[in-house]
Amino acid sequence: MRGVIVGRQGASWLIARPLAAAALALSVGACAVSAHAAGAAPLSAVADPATWPALQPPLAVDPAIERRIDALLAAMTTEQKVGQIIQGDLASITPQDVYDYHLGSVFNGGNSSPGNDEFAPASAWLKAADAFYDASMRPNGKLVRIPSIWGSDAVHGHNNIVGATLFPHNIALGATRDPELVRRIGAATALEMRVTGLDWTFAPTLTVVRDDRWGRTYEGFGEDPAITASFAGPLVEGLQGRIGDKDWLRGARIIATAKHFVGDGGTTGGKDQGDTLASEAELRTVYAAGYPAALQAGVQVVMASFSSWNGVKLHGNASLLTGVLKDRWKFDGFIVGDWNGHGQVPGCTVDHCAASVRAGLDIFMAPDSWKGLWHNTLADVKSGALPMARLDDAVRRVLRVKLRAGVFEAGRPSTRPFAGDWSRLASPEHRALAREAVRKSLVLLKNNDGVLPLRPGARILVAGDGADNVAKQAGGWTLTWQGTGTRPEHFPNAQSIWRGIEEAVAAGGGSATLSTDGSWKTRPDAAIVVFGEDPYAEFQGDRADVAFNDTRDTLAMMQRLQQQGVPVVAVFLSGRPLWVNREINAATAFVAAWLPGSEGGGVADLLFGKSDFSGTLPYSWPRRADQVVLNKGDAGYDPLFALGFGRTLATAGNLGALPEDGPSADRAAPGTLFTAGRAAGGRQLFIATDGMAPQSVELAATLPSLQARAADRSAQEDSRRFTWTGPAMASVLIREPAGRDLQREANGELALIIDLRVDAPPTAAVPLMMRCGDGCAGSVDVAPQLRAAAGKGWTRIAVPLARIAAAGADMARIDTPFELGTAGRLDLTISGIRIGSADGAR
Repeated sequence: MRGVIVGRQGASWLIARPLAAAALALSVGACAVSAHAAGAAPLSAVADPATWPALQPPLAVDPAIERRIDALLAAMTTEQKVGQIIQGDLASITPQDVYDYHLGSVFNGGNSSPGNDEFAPASAWLKAADAFYDASMRPNGKLVRIPSIWGSDAVHGHNNIVGATLFPHNIALGATRDPELVRRIGAATALEMRVTGLDWTFAPTLTVVRDDRWGRTYEGFGEDPAITASFAGPLVEGLQGRIGDKDWLRGARIIATAKHFVGDGGTTGGKDQGDTLASEAELRTVYAAGYPAALQAGVQVVMASFSSWNGVKLHGNASLLTGVLKDRWKFDGFIVGDWNGHGQVPGCTVDHCAASVRAGLDIFMAPDSWKGLWHNTLADVKSGALPMARLDDAVRRVLRVKLRAGVFEAGRPSTRPFAGDWSRLASPEHRALAREAVRKSLVLLKNNDGVLPLRPGARILVAGDGADNVAKQAGGWTLTWQGTGTRPEHFPNAQSIWRGIEEAVAAGGGSATLSTDGSWKTRPDAAIVVFGEDPYAEFQGDRADVAFNDTRDTLAMMQRLQQQGVPVVAVFLSGRPLWVNREINAATAFVAAWLPGSEGGGVADLLFGKSDFSGTLPYSWPRRADQVVLNKGDAGYDPLFALGFGRTLATAGNLGALPEDGPSADRAAPGTLFTAGRAAGGRQLFIATDGMAPQSVELAATLPSLQARAADRSAQEDSRRFTWTGPAMASVLIREPAGRDLQREANGELALIIDLRVDAPPTAAVPLMMRCGDGCAGSVDVAPQLRAAAGKGWTRIAVPLARIAAAGADMARIDTPFELGTAGRLDLTISGIRIGSADGAR
């Protein structure tokens, strides 16, 4: 039910919201639970640990370690203890802060790096690791010194480091069905982390994904709990070493983290940080399937999930964090939170949440809230709101892991084994391992007329925007959080798919030509078209369906080549299975390549028959675009390709034509606010000025100082032209009827991006705003950018969301995600507005 703009009060446009809206929202939520629970007992959010399998700790209690912990706890001040359970982000913390607040750990978020340089050299990481360690060990009166540790999201190799090996993402590894392969990948990742002085990774991800709309689908090994369970132990042992071995947690090994506990792959609607509506039996047997194996392999850290289980946030669920994980499963390491996840627990804020620690959290991940959280947690301990016994238990767990990992004796990170040995980053051995993983992960879905393998001596055309694009083949969590904003020079030790093909063809005596748009002068024997999803990470990748967004007219190119009689081999890059029936029909062969990482040569190995295809689907492939929840064993299971499907070069038979009825190719991509001449996603476009009723904009609307009318860019009336004449302030704005929480988006590299043409530059300030209710807004003057763009045709401007937030917008409650206004003269045409990465990759 939409609200209606009725006028302006002060700086805000008012909306009359129907009184029934809140009741409607409540009833919808109730219906969702009722529907899930139909014919079953009501869903509970309190676990019964007795129903979970009992586990025995994989390590016996070490009396010597426990005595050391007792002595340390007796010597520590309360301030030091509080510091051990708080972790700050590199972008908001300094070595001096570690010293002053006795912080036990630091971490680098998706966009945090030494010197605030996302592309800092590996040497800068090692230098920063020394600086934080030194701060924690610097003498401070008579206070006992406790070394800090550094956590990082090394989720497909040491993926934050320029020049490191980038292994395929977990979705691809799931297609290999090869646990020993992931053990070796874990060991290689650990070694490369040690080179830069880091000692703790936030991996492996053990989510079991049951709704492919979720933007983190590629972080899961598959929809089948058995796949995840088979990989959990070997990957933990690859990272940490085997219990009992001399290098366990030492030398070339690091501390691993099993995440995210528990249920984040089953959130309703595939929503990031959403709610998993599931019985306790389903939570236990499906979503938690990987954890027992990880615990038995000795994983030392578990990360709590952002999501909820049946309406209760995991960061505050004592029955699961303490009752199941610690008491029933005997986990004696520590539980770390996710990015300010404690702030979502009812009654908590990001800088004050004793409830989360009482529930079982041992370390707050408090990227930018750590200082206030330190002061408030200290006050809670002194007041008794957080019992000293619970604080001591949390600190004991942190100290136990540090002592097991030998960090008290290890010395500065730069003095530890392998530190600074840059030859270990993307070493020939690691690159060969990554290439092997690519070969084993590709899934052949179609091979009509036996077009594969291609002859390396043939004339090959290579097309598509993904062909010579390492960033696209590597996906999210690659140098930057969303995997965007990079350039080719940021991948010095990587090979694009095009380069791998070029190398294979040259070795075979053939010729290869790169033509992104598929054009050619000499008829090729075959065309390889590499295309797919642009990089994304959490929540930015959430979507409404599982249809591929073909924003670059790749389908038309493939169809044109097909009509020209050129066999088309499609190589599809994606973080999930997607509805691509049209593209499959337009290809002679179709390969699901997932997100293969830095070794494009592995793709060429299979296309030219150096190796056979062996990968099988870790997720069921959708028959329809609305087949959003599709898992083997579901009632009415009817995929296009079932879980486990995968052809080899010897598989006989052609795939017939697939039905092509589905979503229009021009539907809005995730994050889009305005496209094809209209507001997207149920939003509304208005023009407004003081003292007059706002006007809804369909094709045209007019106010005394602002006129809107239809315009063309790529298609008829796909844009809107806005002409301001002044002198009254007037605005064009997009309303978000239900409001939107953009806090996470504002924490990273994302921006408000406008595709536009400036026909006449502004004569006055032009505030670009996001509004958050009456009297709440963040405003940035974009007049300089518009003046610079005047007369240059179609271009793009971008304003970081963090800058809008800093200007006063409460990003938790944005009801106007776009407003552009001026009291002067201005003439511009807008073809698109979206929230995405400022480099324009999304």
